[in-house]
Amino acid sequence: MNASRQSRWRALWLVPPLAVGILAVIFMAGGKKPPGKTEHGEPRQSVRVVEATTVDLVPEVRGYGEVQPGKVWAAVAQVAGRLVDTYPHLRDGEIVPAGTLLFRIDPVDYELKLAQARAELAELDVQEENARASLAIDQSNLRLAQREQERLSKLSKKGTASQSDVDSAERTMLNARTAVQNTRNVLALLPTQRRLLEAKVSQAERDLANTAVSAPFNLRIADLAVEKDQYVGVGQTLFNGDSVERVEVVAQVAISSLRNLFAGSEQPLPAIGHLQAELQDFTGFQPVARMDMGEEVAEWEAKFVRFSDRVDPQTRTIGVVISVDNPFQKVIPGKRPPLSKGMFVQVLIRGRTQPERMVLPRSAIRAGKVYVAGDDRRLQIRPVSVLFSQGPLSVIDSGIQSGERIVVSDPIPAVEGMLLNPVSDQELQARMLASARGTN
Repeated sequence: MNASRQSRWRALWLVPPLAVGILAVIFMAGGKKPPGKTEHGEPRQSVRVVEATTVDLVPEVRGYGEVQPGKVWAAVAQVAGRLVDTYPHLRDGEIVPAGTLLFRIDPVDYELKLAQARAELAELDVQEENARASLAIDQSNLRLAQREQERLSKLSKKGTASQSDVDSAERTMLNARTAVQNTRNVLALLPTQRRLLEAKVSQAERDLANTAVSAPFNLRIADLAVEKDQYVGVGQTLFNGDSVERVEVVAQVAISSLRNLFAGSEQPLPAIGHLQAELQDFTGFQPVARMDMGEEVAEWEAKFVRFSDRVDPQTRTIGVVISVDNPFQKVIPGKRPPLSKGMFVQVLIRGRTQPERMVLPRSAIRAGKVYVAGDDRRLQIRPVSVLFSQGPLSVIDSGIQSGERIVVSDPIPAVEGMLLNPVSDQELQARMLASARGTN
């Protein structure tokens, strides 16, 4: 009986904790709000957009080419002989001022030939003087013979002179006339002989002058093939001289890109007779030569010179020739080296500004279409006509209006009419405008 009473008391001890727990649950539940109802709205997809705008576009194309001298002079021996004198610093790479004596060929043989030609010319002067004196004597003899022949003819008519005397006098007169004519023939040939000897003297003087060769302009020695005391023959190339006053670059540019520089232009082509002189004004090209220096890009302002004479049949490119004047005077140590022969550079060619061109990032064009965030923030898929592309830009001819927001990110999936959350990409907008204006 005692055991059953203890069990009942133990059961009663469980009641207070249970009551406290129930009261705590009721208190906590009483202060909590009931769950609210969630309304399921239309989902929105965040996209990056740029504003379509018109800008004064600076069209540009890029090409690559190798630097070469504007002029190349070949030092060719015009006379044969031994090199007796050379410029002390005559070696590859040396820069030589204009007028510097580069080499001299032994002139002794040519001095002797000149002296001989002048002596022959002096001898001809003596021959002419003697021939004129002889002519005067022969003419006097002729006059005497004529008078004698006339006198005997008169006497023969009177019968006081024989016919044989008359014939003899006439024969003497004819001999005197022949002598006069021979002397005149000698004098007539003297001018021709004089011109021949004068030409011989001129040739000897020319050969003597050609024994000494000076630099025709400021040049850089290249491909040196001779040394002092070496014998050289006529026509032998001794070395080449590259001009340092101007260098040229033949940049290969795609024809399809080159035509973009003339888009919208209605300027007529100059006449053939004035084409080369007016070609630079006609094209309006403003080329710049560039070379990657690692951390920096060296630039040289250049001039458009001409187009090359043919189109590359494999790459369908044409050579655009530009020039840089005085490249050695534009050197900046550590930043811009001298443009030297063989350097490979990029050529950036800008054309005339094309006003009010609609530009977009090239990546925003998707198979000829663009994604537009409409005023209602819904996606519009619209076809556009691309006039041409330039680097990261595409120039739009039609299909969009200025001020419209163009989606530049990739909405997935891209469903026309879907609701968008457009976020303006200011950095891309600034880069796009800078690229269009040619300031980057």
